[in-house]
Amino acid sequence: MQIIPAIDLKEGCAVRLKQGLMESAKIYAKEPTELAKHFETLGAEYLHIVDLDGAFAGTPKNRAVIEKICKNSKLKIEVGGGIREEETIKAYLDLGISRVILGSIALKNPNFALEMAEKYPIVIGIDAKDNKIATEGWAKGGDTLAWEFAELFKGSKIQAIICTDIAHDGMLDGINLEFTKKIQDKSQIFTIASGGLSCQEDFEALREAEIDGVIVGKAFYEGKIDLQKAFKNFQ
Repeated sequence: MQIIPAIDLKEGCAVRLKQGLMESAKIYAKEPTELAKHFETLGAEYLHIVDLDGAFAGTPKNRAVIEKICKNSKLKIEVGGGIREEETIKAYLDLGISRVILGSIALKNPNFALEMAEKYPIVIGIDAKDNKIATEGWAKGGDTLAWEFAELFKGSKIQAIICTDIAHDGMLDGINLEFTKKIQDKSQIFTIASGGLSCQEDFEALREAEIDGVIVGKAFYEGKIDLQKAFKNFQ
């Protein structure tokens, strides 16, 4: 199971939100590069970065910080937030980013996501409220069921799907395993759970459910889990 620590960027700082609400942002680090280095020393192989400002604006806003993290880390980094065009994908990959996350644009134009996956390492971000996909930094709701959307990518070159149940995000109340498993089963693509990880026991539950990976955010920042132990025991 891939265990991927997360850095969410708002105005250059590492923050965490509750249920995707920008006004709930709590700053955990003003130097995200040092945080990335710390994850590396704990045993991380991967890092999940979200440009929150970019997600709301529809265009990257924290590129300089992301570039600094990339240059000062050996981690395999995936980046999402405000990526809508091929030029942005190429620019991130040129920085040394390992793979790029498409969210809102993938829902609006699935064919674009499929086309990009033929050329670049692409991950699909599926964020849902009441099982229906939300976009534009989670600010807009929709009518598309998350697992029906995920099924569109079955058999494609999409490298992974990251699925977030927004109701659980930042709430430390447990992963929605049923939601995650349904997306994994429908898509037949490597699926990474996000939102709600709360304690060390959640890693065991994820492994028993045969979930492919998990994003670790607030549970680490609030000292609810031993990340180094998790890397050794579950990765």
